[in-house]
Amino acid sequence: MPRRGSLTAPIGVFDSGVGGLSVLREIRRELPDEHLLYVADSGYAPYGDRPSDFIADRSTAIVDFLIAHHAKAIVVACNTATAVAVAALRQRFALPIVAIEPAVKPATATTRSGVVGVLATTQTLSSAKFARLVDQYARGATVLTQACPGLVEQVESGDLSGPRARAMLDAYVRPLIDAGADTLVLGCTHYPFLGALIAEIAGEGVTVIDPAVAVARELRRRLNAEDLLNTTCEPGTERFWTSGPVDRIGPVIARLWAQEVTVEAYA
Repeated sequence: MPRRGSLTAPIGVFDSGVGGLSVLREIRRELPDEHLLYVADSGYAPYGDRPSDFIADRSTAIVDFLIAHHAKAIVVACNTATAVAVAALRQRFALPIVAIEPAVKPATATTRSGVVGVLATTQTLSSAKFARLVDQYARGATVLTQACPGLVEQVESGDLSGPRARAMLDAYVRPLIDAGADTLVLGCTHYPFLGALIAEIAGEGVTVIDPAVAVARELRRRLNAEDLLNTTCEPGTERFWTSGPVDRIGPVIARLWAQEVTVEAYA
């Protein structure tokens, strides 16, 4: 295993569960030569309804684990963990830490109706970090928020298009559209896996924004700035762990990653 800080050392990515695979997917597209480590903390998902101290402790433990596996950079692929824990993580750890957050800024620049809807977890929407995002970037737009209890569990179960998923999304998305939103922000990394159904319910003319692409680009920028980009021009690899039951979560990860993978147990 390459030592931490070397160009060929891996990038560590984590989320409360399998949702962060939507971010890992964009990282792989942006950085095909990098080796990637992914921890799905599915045994404790969703983070959205957990106490802040619990989220902070889990986040710190997972970053410690990834660093022990020689990660040269960390991506917090979880909006809730970003809102609650990223500031403390950056104080504690010296390596580059890139985090995801609801794409309020591009959404308010995109909207034509002046109304933006944000779909996210309760914890994300109630955080001071999210409030600052809205204050800083609303630009006169109306930002409507919708907590989405149960959606993370839908993705964790692998049910992305069944009647239950459709009914939940209809209840969450339609009121935002009826209130005039023409732009929807996916404020949880699990939600892009429901993106096709969200777009169908929202209807034509509604823009759905997934911030994962911007995270991957920011990761490239940070690695380049610190001379950490892998320049070997060899295909990168992936390694997966989950704190949930491997026999249940493993097939979900394989389905969402769209190829057979080996998933290891993380305590």
